[in-house]
Amino acid sequence: MGLWSRKNDKEFPAFWVEYLAFFDKKQQKTPIEKTRFIAFDTETTGFDYIDDRVLSIGAVAVNNTSIDVGDQLELYLEQDVFNSDTVEIHGIRKSNNLDTISESEAIEIFIKYIGNSILIAHHANFDRNMINKVLQRNGLGTLKNKFLDTGVLFSKTKHLVYRSNRKHMHYSLDELCDDLKISKSDRHTASGDAFITAIAFLKIMSKLKINKTDRVSILF
Repeated sequence: MGLWSRKNDKEFPAFWVEYLAFFDKKQQKTPIEKTRFIAFDTETTGFDYIDDRVLSIGAVAVNNTSIDVGDQLELYLEQDVFNSDTVEIHGIRKSNNLDTISESEAIEIFIKYIGNSILIAHHANFDRNMINKVLQRNGLGTLKNKFLDTGVLFSKTKHLVYRSNRKHMHYSLDELCDDLKISKSDRHTASGDAFITAIAFLKIMSKLKINKTDRVSILF
């Protein structure tokens, strides 16, 4: 994990100390058009936070209220735990030609990439918990970034608030794609779902009529 440093009398890798430093000071409210958002997704061997592992991480930035295709990340992790049932969904196999890296390498790259950006995910608690377990297995803490969940934001759009035939708020990413007219051609890959989540975020923002003079804080 590179050079080690100290934080509150504990030794941590330098990248983690640098990450924590972003959150030492109270963050100022920033206009949305000047805020870096990161839409990301994890593909995993299953849904158990303890026993399952992250197979891949895909992420793309939203800068100045548009998707920045030049600012993205795609990582494939070496797999010690493998659930063959998940192959049907995302097609990532234990033995394939993908370039993989260790879990510790992947989490360092991811943390350096996100910095103090606001993170966007669909059903965000799952992805956040999976990343936090990776951090904990590597002797680190938990994510400090603010999170936005596109499922929760989607439920706030006016045309859904008054839709009487919906009795729950657990909208799937497929439902968002159908309602927001987003192509599902690259579903069930981490990078594909991250890109779809970014598109959904921007479309939801438009429906919520959040303009460039508003502050990020109104989303939380």
